[in-house]
Amino acid sequence: MNRPIAPSSSTRIRAHPLTRRNVPEVGAMRLDEPEHSATERRSIIMKSIGHSGGNPAILKLNQAGTLEERDLSKLSAITCTSYLIDGKRDIIQQGEPPKDVHLMMSGLACRYKMLPDGSRSIMALLVPGDFCDLHVAILGHMDHGIGTLAPSRVVDIPREIIDDLTSNEPRITRTLWWATLVDEAILREWLVSMGRRRAMERVAHLLCELEVRLKTVHLSEGGSFELPINQETLADMLGMSLVHVNRMLQKLSKDRLISISGKTVTIHDRAALWDFAGFDPGYLHLSRHSLAALVDVGCVAEASA
Repeated sequence: MNRPIAPSSSTRIRAHPLTRRNVPEVGAMRLDEPEHSATERRSIIMKSIGHSGGNPAILKLNQAGTLEERDLSKLSAITCTSYLIDGKRDIIQQGEPPKDVHLMMSGLACRYKMLPDGSRSIMALLVPGDFCDLHVAILGHMDHGIGTLAPSRVVDIPREIIDDLTSNEPRITRTLWWATLVDEAILREWLVSMGRRRAMERVAHLLCELEVRLKTVHLSEGGSFELPINQETLADMLGMSLVHVNRMLQKLSKDRLISISGKTVTIHDRAALWDFAGFDPGYLHLSRHSLAALVDVGCVAEASA
């Protein structure tokens, strides 16, 4: 059932800013990969591409190390049935007991908490291929809400299936742990941004991260990607005012590092934007061959130096 992103019907929150005003739109440590010969690796990668059929979960999880054909078939079967949720709706609310595991297949969602004054803080963005609540059932109830920011397709995976995978499928289990560790790494990087990066660096770093994460699941091309949110939502992610976010985006655009047209963000000079933001993609823990294919080799070499 689609529900507005809100803790109660009596609280007007910032999940629906367009209804109130015209807001502008807008690797150090990683798990070791199993060893394969170049021929074996090429063969498995091609099978992965065939099985994925654009499946963002498979495209993402395959970054943890090569999955074999049996694993790919199982993941394809588990993720084949999805449903559509409107934008600005809860997937699960704070305080609810989690039952199924939710997997993003398209669209955009977030982890958020509401403050007593009705304001909202967004602690994570969930893009296609991301698990919303993989291990949270251990805790018994949600300590935050998860809601869509745009119309999204979601797969509900019963807890029993996750338990079966972790008991009987070691390669898939390894990728699920990898996904959890990457989520934690992203959260750490967001904390660094909130605590130490200047405002424009904070905005630039988020755009760098999103481009790489979306390109991993084939949703960014030529430096351009869809970001179907308004600037007030961006302010909730960055801990900044709407006015300040608008100024930072205008400055980045004036410096010809990015441009925004409708809901499309384009990064014009990736190397310069990475350098300005201090962006190092290592914390996303992508496989070396995939990172080389995702971004300019010069950017990777400079960021890793």
